[in-house]
Amino acid sequence: MHLMYFTEQPMSAYSAEEGLKFGATALMFSNKHYDPVAGSRLYNQYLEDYIYAEECGIEGIMLNEHHNAPFCMQSKTNVFASILAAVTKKAKIVILGNPLPLAENPVRLAEELSMIDMISKGRLVSGFVRGGGQEQLATGVNPAFNRERFIEAHDLVTKAWTTPGPFRWEGTHYQHRVVNPWAVPLQKPYPRVWIPGVLSRETVIWSAQQRYPYICLNTSIEATKKIWETYDAAAAEVGYEPGPENRGYLIRCHVSDTEEKAKKNARQFMWMQGEFTGLAHPVWSSPSGYFSPTQRRGFVEFATGRAVSPRGNPTFEDQLDSMMIIAGTPDQVIAKLKYIMEETRPGIMALWGNDGAVSPEDARTCIRLLGQEVMPALKSYGRELGLTDPFEIDAPVHLRYSKDLKQPAVAAE
Repeated sequence: MHLMYFTEQPMSAYSAEEGLKFGATALMFSNKHYDPVAGSRLYNQYLEDYIYAEECGIEGIMLNEHHNAPFCMQSKTNVFASILAAVTKKAKIVILGNPLPLAENPVRLAEELSMIDMISKGRLVSGFVRGGGQEQLATGVNPAFNRERFIEAHDLVTKAWTTPGPFRWEGTHYQHRVVNPWAVPLQKPYPRVWIPGVLSRETVIWSAQQRYPYICLNTSIEATKKIWETYDAAAAEVGYEPGPENRGYLIRCHVSDTEEKAKKNARQFMWMQGEFTGLAHPVWSSPSGYFSPTQRRGFVEFATGRAVSPRGNPTFEDQLDSMMIIAGTPDQVIAKLKYIMEETRPGIMALWGNDGAVSPEDARTCIRLLGQEVMPALKSYGRELGLTDPFEIDAPVHLRYSKDLKQPAVAAE
């Protein structure tokens, strides 16, 4: 079982009152509220936390990307991935992920990721996402072409990684007279691709068709089981039976020395959900053309007051009770995570440890307890459950280079 640490890297140093007053902090909330001095401090703090995570034995660092919003400071996930490639030694650098539809030049993206893979000596996991609805508006991309651009950019990136150039690409959204990058991945045929998401049926099916692991982002246990049913059915149609190595799960989980402190800090997960700062207007987060007609209708009905949120609006206490948020001492957290593992059977698990205004000291305590107590117990239990991860299943075939990284290994059949 592969275990990772994650945080959204929130820009917590601004007036929450101003965010609540405006009512939506994604996309249209003015950047006059951004303090670059505080931003510099936080960027460096998060970087030190990632380095500390590796020192504490955490085997994977998960990164993501958002735009025009204080809930996530990573406006280019490849920047942090590049730094981590140089300053860490063992941890997998798991990008979940680069929003492909926002890429105006997928060949350049392929080069960036190749550089990260080479500098890290093959530790990159290159996840791809469609990007949130507000991301399309923030970067001037037509939401109606989101899925088309996602698929075409994916195909161009993977071809640039695997097909010797020069060759020409004349697509619907991307045209390149010459594709011939002189930076290609160390991992062969290319770095692992994992796809994160919530409830997009189309993305789940596409991931299964590609045989890519799908990472459920804090979905309920029942919703997660339905996602696996969809994934399994799509996999069967293309001729294979998926296992735990195809399944991932992200859960918000804060650990501390006492249950009281853990719950106090875990309440900061509500910061992103809008309790403290507001979040995104539903029409901005699901612009016309971005979702399928059925999903779009649900969001519009919610926005106009004719329906409840499609994702619900649970309180902090509701989410603790349903284990959408887990908080406590290591022993308390381990017991609940074991139950989630039994029910969802993931070979990949990301623990979202800190959010909002959790202090640097408490964040470090959480990271230490995750790395030294929680994750080792989960990894051991995962072996008991047979929760193999992608590195255990296909490493001999997928990683076609030698251990000393000097000479290419013979490719397996």
